[in-house]
Order: sequence, then structure tokens, then C-alpha cells
Amino acid sequence: MAFDPVTSALEIGGKLIDKLIPDPQAKAQATLQLMQLKQSGELAQLTSDTDLAKAQIEVNKAEAASSSLFVAGGRPFVIWVCGAALANDFIIRPFALFLTSLAHITAQWPSLDMTSLMPLLLGLLGLGAMRTYEKVQAAS
Repeated sequence: MAFDPVTSALEIGGKLIDKLIPDPQAKAQATLQLMQLKQSGELAQLTSDTDLAKAQIEVNKAEAASSSLFVAGGRPFVIWVCGAALANDFIIRPFALFLTSLAHITAQWPSLDMTSLMPLLLGLLGLGAMRTYEKVQAAS
């Protein structure tokens, strides 16, 4: 069963049509109407998602145009901090440990909690996994 209520309702509607309407022609007509309802719901959801993305773009433009460092610099600061942490854990730390092991030096290099940083970084970059998951589920 689907996770969202609209798809669940449509699945239930399809099962009810199969059980309650014996006439094949009437069943086909009811199924067509159900599919039209589904398409109009998907179009409304797509329109809503597009409107939300447009609104976020306008907010981003307003923030970027601000002369205040606290308004315009917040998002870039967080991205740079997350990027530095990512570079530390996946580039700098492994090479530093490799080089110190070649020199026979026992060294400790801090590892950052990437389970907290990655969702923040990916969200800021617009690479959310849930939306990708939703699109994959809709395609199948």
C-alpha cells in the first residue's frame, strides 16, 4: 500500500470498482474517471511543488541581495562549514593518516559527525533524498 493518502485512496477505489461493478464497460468508465482524478491530483501537487520552489527562489534572491552580512552570509557560511567538514573527513583526514603512517608516526586526526552534517549540506544544496524517493516511486 502507498504511503500518501491520495494514492492509497485511489488504490482502494480501484479495488472497490473491481468488486462492485460487474459490467466491463461500466467498470472501464469508472476506472477512467478514477485515473482522471489521479492525474488532476498529480497536476495539483506538481503545481504546488513548483510554486513552493519559486517562492524559495525569491527568498534566496532577497537574502543574496541584502547588504547585511548576517542575512546574505548565513547560508554561504553554513555551506562553507559543511564543505570544510566534508573535505576534512573524506580528503584531508585520510591523506594525513596515510602520510603519518608512512613516517611511522602515530597520530590522531579528529573525525567529525557526518551523520549530522550531510543532511544539512544536502538540504542546503537542494539534494534532498525524500524528493528523489518520491519521484522514483511515482515512476514505478
